[in-house]
Amino acid sequence: MTDGDDGLLESTVSPYQEVLDALSSLITKRSRGDKSNKRVLFDVLFDYLKMLDLDEPISKMKIIHVAGTKGKGSTCTFTESILRNCGFRTGLFTSPHLIDVRERFRLDGVEICEEKFLAYFWWCWDRLKEKTDEDVPMPTFFHFIALLAFKIFAAEQVDVVILEVGLGGRLDATNVVQEPIVCGITSLGYDHMEILGHTLGEIAGEKAGIFKRGVPAFTVPQPEEAMCVLEAKASQLDVPLQVIPPMDASLLNGLKLGLEGEHQYLNAGLAIALCSTWLQRTSHLEINYLEQTSSLPEQFIKGLTTASLQGRAQIVPDRCINIESPGDLVFYLDGAHSPESMEICARWFSLAIKEDDQQPTLNYQPQDDVGSSRELVQKDYHGTSRKNTTQILLFNCMSVRDPHLLLPHLMNTCASHGVHFKQALFVPNISVYNRVGSHALPLTDLQVDLSWQLTLQRLWESLIHGGDAKNIDTREEGKDDTEKSVISCENSTVFPSLPLAIKWLRDSVRQNQSVRFQLRSEAWHLMPKTPLVACGSLCNEVPYVFPIAGLHANI
Repeated sequence: MTDGDDGLLESTVSPYQEVLDALSSLITKRSRGDKSNKRVLFDVLFDYLKMLDLDEPISKMKIIHVAGTKGKGSTCTFTESILRNCGFRTGLFTSPHLIDVRERFRLDGVEICEEKFLAYFWWCWDRLKEKTDEDVPMPTFFHFIALLAFKIFAAEQVDVVILEVGLGGRLDATNVVQEPIVCGITSLGYDHMEILGHTLGEIAGEKAGIFKRGVPAFTVPQPEEAMCVLEAKASQLDVPLQVIPPMDASLLNGLKLGLEGEHQYLNAGLAIALCSTWLQRTSHLEINYLEQTSSLPEQFIKGLTTASLQGRAQIVPDRCINIESPGDLVFYLDGAHSPESMEICARWFSLAIKEDDQQPTLNYQPQDDVGSSRELVQKDYHGTSRKNTTQILLFNCMSVRDPHLLLPHLMNTCASHGVHFKQALFVPNISVYNRVGSHALPLTDLQVDLSWQLTLQRLWESLIHGGDAKNIDTREEGKDDTEKSVISCENSTVFPSLPLAIKWLRDSVRQNQSVRFQLRSEAWHLMPKTPLVACGSLCNEVPYVFPIAGLHANI
């Protein structure tokens, strides 16, 4: 290749792609369980704040800080929506992102525009590149992302900042905040144990690390071991800690929460407490719920019922199939990745498909609508509810997860509701460990390692056969030279990529138009216009992709 050709290639890289490449360079190869320098990495954050002149702006922010194992993103989403509907300019920082890194930064409920993102990114990048050295090197990926969030919210002069902890709490990058207005701890459980500890007490201690002296905090009902630690930490810091019960659904005056699932009433109750306390402590007493018990302010109701968060109990019909009944392939998406969350997700899926089957007119959220999850499009699927239905699971999880805990919880909870998957599809992550942009996701990889997916498949077949996996018959179904073979068993199939699994699903629908497919999918990173039911997880430092699907299908 000539220099001229090389220059031509370089000129085709977009300004946004340059940012993604720069971000990718910050992703470390360090093991997530490496605790050797966590404290050092956290302490150096304060050096970065000085380099970026963010100390004073952060001290003036009116912050709501939320940690927890399950429900952090949902609680933060409810909180932001309520306060935005109260008339405040909001800044919301969450993680991870599903498709685009800009999803992590929301201004007034909308992800930051590309133009502003580029400007703020290079402002931070250039200053850190100039001032860092061997002693204080460039921050890691998530640390930089958190610093960027503080810069964005300071420059945009938001009224309230809602921060979702990335991982843990005590040593999380968001915990550079010294004086939040109020703190929240969502449901606690076993997750990231290689980092946070192997007991609920240890995990609770890390989460309680966001408590600040004298700053009020709220939590939801917790296991006794976890609650004892939270209460002890609160007592040490003179933190008034209150336990908030699930929200009473009748307070919505007949409406539904914007986020689906019964478990969301727990997160909604916590969000109400956080917002009410924020309003009180910032002297906005004209809107106050703390003294009321039988009704919610109109702004609270609108915020709760219009909140939207992709990949959480999300129902999306596949609109890419050129057939008369687009409801014949429906994906139910959720991001569950712990045993407790898997049970909740399985219960939601089971109830949701039964509800859909009973309704001749189905309501679905269009996938390209990232506004309110309650802004649904009503569509008559030509009586598809009278068709037979088939449930299919599309699944993957990280190797650091224990599928012996996840899959039985999923299967048993669904079975208890009379739901049984006809097929389970296992696919690898369509991502690489050192890239941020979706450009880095190969659709076909002849060298892809399917050993983990085969392990998941063997476990699934073992569960189907009551624990006996000795006589499981597997077969390879040959494809042409451009596609690696799929590995099939009686009740499951391993595909070398998510796109191939989606193609198989669509082909199955076209060939069996007397059946509706209902797909439960656990996938954080979705193909454009591909509906999935997702249960997976993303590391804040690496753009992992976890396809899992609960498929409700008309086969």
